[in-house]
Amino acid sequence: MKRFFEKVLMIIGGLTLIGMIYGAGIGIYVWKKKKVIEPNTVLEISLERNFPEYVPEDRIGRAIMGRSSTLQDLIETLDAASKDDRVVGLIAKAGEAGMGFAQIQEIREAVANFRKSGKPAYAYSDTFGEFGAGNRSYYLASAFEKIYLQPSGDVGLSGLMFETQFIKGTLDKLGLVPRMGQRMEYKNAVNTFTQTQYTAPHKEALQAVMKSLFEQMVKDIAADRKMTSEEVRTLADQGVFLGKEALDAKLVDNLGYRDEAYRDIRKRAGIGVNLITVSEYSSRAEEHYQDKGDAIALIYGVGGVRRGKSTYNSLSGSVSMGSDTVASAFRSAVEDKDVKAILFRVDSPGGSYIASDTIWREVIRAKEAKKPVIVSMGNVAGSGGYFIAMAADKIVAQPATITGSIGVFAGKFLTRGLMEKIGVSTDEVHTSQNSTLWTASQDYTPAQWKRIQSALDRIYEDFTDKAAQGRNLPKDMVMKVAKGRIWTGQDAKDNGLVDELGGFNTALRLAKKAANLPEDVKVRLKLYPEKKSFIDIVLNRESDIGDESDEDSMTKVIEEIQPIVRAVKALGIAEEPGVLAVPESEMFQ
Repeated sequence: MKRFFEKVLMIIGGLTLIGMIYGAGIGIYVWKKKKVIEPNTVLEISLERNFPEYVPEDRIGRAIMGRSSTLQDLIETLDAASKDDRVVGLIAKAGEAGMGFAQIQEIREAVANFRKSGKPAYAYSDTFGEFGAGNRSYYLASAFEKIYLQPSGDVGLSGLMFETQFIKGTLDKLGLVPRMGQRMEYKNAVNTFTQTQYTAPHKEALQAVMKSLFEQMVKDIAADRKMTSEEVRTLADQGVFLGKEALDAKLVDNLGYRDEAYRDIRKRAGIGVNLITVSEYSSRAEEHYQDKGDAIALIYGVGGVRRGKSTYNSLSGSVSMGSDTVASAFRSAVEDKDVKAILFRVDSPGGSYIASDTIWREVIRAKEAKKPVIVSMGNVAGSGGYFIAMAADKIVAQPATITGSIGVFAGKFLTRGLMEKIGVSTDEVHTSQNSTLWTASQDYTPAQWKRIQSALDRIYEDFTDKAAQGRNLPKDMVMKVAKGRIWTGQDAKDNGLVDELGGFNTALRLAKKAANLPEDVKVRLKLYPEKKSFIDIVLNRESDIGDESDEDSMTKVIEEIQPIVRAVKALGIAEEPGVLAVPESEMFQ
């Protein structure tokens, strides 16, 4: 029987290899027949989807996300199109896609840059929230010159609200006891387990972040729609707006369907308009960067920080930032003589203190090797995500980037009560006084709890010391803005935790400047670790993901399971987040 299965697997493997070779041949043929970009081209794009920071280097991750344009792809493409005389316009379908505010701001910047070229940019939507909030989708659409709304649609501009579910009561009923310590009062990751409502510091921090995000959104919408900020605040108090009401309130320019929006931009662009998608344009256009000469290394630090290699969780659809992977990328970039600076793109809620410290050290070593490090922050750079960034020469964040959370928490759940409820008893033997330190069946002894507190103090001291060193700030100033508190990028800049506000292009400009390269020069953007071909990934025996014989079937199953796993993860019971972590519920995503 075993030999039979081995033969079956060999046959499947052979057919897979033949398919890959055939696919590669087709790809080469298509590449050789690559179409040119016609004059009078209008780009079209759907913004009703997420744009990942990067595509993971494993088989399932590439299978699921391989066809997705990354955020960087989109920004680069819109930048190139703004300078391309063959491109005469842009039309986008807008809708709620679950993007974070910082990512929305990055795309808004790219749209604004495109509009500066004098080319029309239209957005259309069937609705901005159907019996639901549409703040973010409308915020993104407002960056466009003209907004079309389907007559039956609404504009759900109704202001922001943040809500947290506390499960202490549930844990009490189950007999689960959280025994947690934290530094300091604003480190709120454990509060959902230990409290039944916001503590005063918790509420203060969230209200400040929410107010900052709301004011940013109001200010930008007012500027784009030619209103005052006060007018937009008043509209938010009045929302939701039904179709005609949205038109009367000047939140949209036309009530019309998709075909009418397209007819309008065709008329604006002129006779003989060619429509192509942004991704298709990207594949046809000239390279945005040089392929030789001076290089700027691009390293991604995305997902929760963990020890070991970076991984892709095919069930939850999330990526993790492995300290071994990122540290190795830094070392390779430092050793490359062509690399003149390093652009470190961080989008992380934090995680392991040890792993964060490993990456922090490689940032320091890169600087010592005269390779300037510029950090560009995405939606979040909290706790461990800020730890790995704070030693950089310059830090760039969007106004809405969730930043900081300089603090730490640790502890365990005591499960004896739950076990007794379901008829499970526990007994044990041990050798030493602290052998029971990590067991869930026993509480900490006074001596053990004191040891946990000492460990938290050590980590917090190290975190704040390195923040003061990296940001060149007095220690007492760092202590005022630390305490585990999250900030928006705007407030973080005011508090000295960030150098400039902006996105990827701002960070690239600073990287060129740090490398003494002209601002307008085309550079080689070199990704570390170097990107592998799909064949390399499939044949790599050390892949973090197991072999799969039917990729399409596996993909469908995974896509069905992902929402369930995400829901379990949101409850905080799927995995250990690490002592330097920000809960997803506090990222305003």
